[in-house]
Amino acid sequence: MTITIRDDIVYVLLRKIGQSNETGQQSVDFEATDFTGIPITPANFLGHLDYLNQEGYIEAEFTGNAYATQEDVPDLVNMEEVDLRVANTLGAADGPLPHLIRFKKATLTEKGKEMWSQMESKPPQIIEEGPAVPAAATQNLSFLEKIQLKGELSDLYDARDLAVIVYRTMRDLIPTDEVDRVADELDDATVQPTEEKALQYDVAQLWQDTNPLVGWLSRLRSPLHFDDDTFIFRINQEGGVPKGTTGERVIKAVFSATKEELSQERVNAIAQFLPGQVKQMWQSA
Repeated sequence: MTITIRDDIVYVLLRKIGQSNETGQQSVDFEATDFTGIPITPANFLGHLDYLNQEGYIEAEFTGNAYATQEDVPDLVNMEEVDLRVANTLGAADGPLPHLIRFKKATLTEKGKEMWSQMESKPPQIIEEGPAVPAAATQNLSFLEKIQLKGELSDLYDARDLAVIVYRTMRDLIPTDEVDRVADELDDATVQPTEEKALQYDVAQLWQDTNPLVGWLSRLRSPLHFDDDTFIFRINQEGGVPKGTTGERVIKAVFSATKEELSQERVNAIAQFLPGQVKQMWQSA
């Protein structure tokens, strides 16, 4: 089976890898929302990666038949190198793009950086038209819908509850005066237009905590200091992250939705209080 190399797919791949590298990460997560508006299947996606790798545009650790059929997908990669999950929910013959493909190591070569720079100055036409721009995937969604989509969660209640846990963990690291500045900027943002009382919060309420006692106690303690593993562990354990997603994915989803509501000054201020890997996730979200 052969594939046609598409400029728009190449552009998205080079940009995602390049942006991850710029934040100091060699691991790269690809999501279905990165390719919104672009017709792509798992075999097509991996075929493009295989092409870029063979032609020297990227250096990526993955193995197997990049042109496999849907039935072959679970066996086409070395699971020590790539975490690949497939959700055949669209009923297409070759299945939809997997929700998550994670490379432990993927970097742009000098040749790849040059190609990315050229394409960045003049993006492929389909990118310019709008539908394929990854950011456009969530621009008309509510705050909780963005978290549900990017966090691969089954409902808005999970999105709400996990946002509260992520925020609670963040607040433990951040001085009270900065917590208040964040709350001020989030004050007017609505999480979800709905008549359901259980979802009638604004983002600032989630940030300050839906449990008034927990919110009050968090203001009394000095900022804590803990590492990436503790941060992620708390999300997994306290949040009860459901099967089918990960704590890291949920964190990035909450981070991404939150940054859209904040000024760049607040985004930069929060970053300085987060531990290494979590800080990178915040910066790249």
